[in-house]
Amino acid sequence: MRHRVDRRRLGRYGSHRLAMLSNLTASLFLEERVETTVTRAKEVRRFAERMITKAKIGDLHNRRIVASRMGNVEAVKKLFNDIAGRFSERQGGYTRIIKTGYRKGDAAPMAVIELVERS
Repeated sequence: MRHRVDRRRLGRYGSHRLAMLSNLTASLFLEERVETTVTRAKEVRRFAERMITKAKIGDLHNRRIVASRMGNVEAVKKLFNDIAGRFSERQGGYTRIIKTGYRKGDAAPMAVIELVERS
């Protein structure tokens, strides 16, 4: 049974999973587009949209929370200075997932996750 299970495990233990999600999210903010598997993209969407919502508030407390969860200084700067301003009027749905087919090696379903309002 899967009662009250709210996230995917992605075949990793907790700290490895959090590091992977924070690295993918930092890459998403820096490049504004990342290709990964569909399952990872769905988890990155949850993580990234929470970070963007905190960045829209823009105070020091939320900046420290985002910096502690992401760990990439350049991505945090771009998130607060550039990306948060673009989404100031939007209430949610900052990312889009586009399925791109299957990976050649193991036939894993692949997808591109990108920011909706790309520069």
